Amino acid sequence: WLVIAVGLVRAYLAKGSYHSLYYSIEKPLKFFQTGALLEEYLLIAKYLPGIVPSSVVLTAFQVMSRVFLTWAVTHSVKEVQSEDSVLLFVVAWTITEIIRYSFYTFSLLNHLPYLIKWARYTLFIVLYPMGVTGELLTIYAALPFVRQSGLYSISLPNKYNFSFDYYTFLILVMISYIPIFPQLYFHMLHQRRKVLSHTEEHKKSE
Repeated sequence: WLVIAVGLVRAYLAKGSYHSLYYSIEKPLKFFQTGALLEEYLLIAKYLPGIVPSSVVLTAFQVMSRVFLTWAVTHSVKEVQSEDSVLLFVVAWTITEIIRYSFYTFSLLNHLPYLIKWARYTLFIVLYPMGVTGELLTIYAALPFVRQSGLYSISLPNKYNFSFDYYTFLILVMISYIPIFPQLYFHMLHQRRKVLSHTEEHKKSE
């Protein structure tokens, strides 16, 4: 993710514009975001065969939605790749992941700076809505092109007697954000209160 961040900065400095910066980081974005599926598999496997915590389920939705947006929307609908909304979610993902992996790394080293802990449990307040806004706007921008081209849609009649409308599916995906995003957001707010308040109490006791 640091590679993606550097790529964005270099492309911006070279072009002097933030428009269409997606093309400068397209390949590493696809590679690293798809690689998150392995991380999520290991995370879920860690909790099995016990009961999977809701936070893991919510995280799984987040990872799958990102992979879906990367491949099934941005990669598949070339027309949206120049949209500013793509840069919006890419920047949000990149900052979020750099902070998250820094948090994990320093935690494993038993030397977690308070600044990184604070950033992990505070910056999401802006980054989550920013990322979701970019994702929804990108899907919305893809809808006319999907409808016109019939992308990934299956029409009747066919030998399987099955139909699928990708345009409608994308609308359902957008609607699914309504119940899922608040759960993710309020879960993180709850974690923030718990973690940062515990840190403050620990400082006071010292």
